[in-house]
Amino acid sequence: METQKNNPLHGKTLETILAQLVEHYGWEKLGERIRINCFVSDPSIQSSLKFLRKTPWARTKVEYLYVKTFGGK
Repeated sequence: METQKNNPLHGKTLETILAQLVEHYGWEKLGERIRINCFVSDPSIQSSLKFLRKTPWARTKVEYLYVKTFGGK
């Protein structure tokens, strides 16, 4: 449990992370930062979540951008 205290993503759902990134960057800028189709072509939270849950490399990029942007706050 001690390691989770230092994990900036601890307690954050993927949906929360994605929603905050979309609010901060907007879909267009998010799609420029992370080039995945679900952010560029007819984006939505639900379709993006579906893709990210099935695609570990894309989820890692989203989580990295979140930590880089918000410092895990």
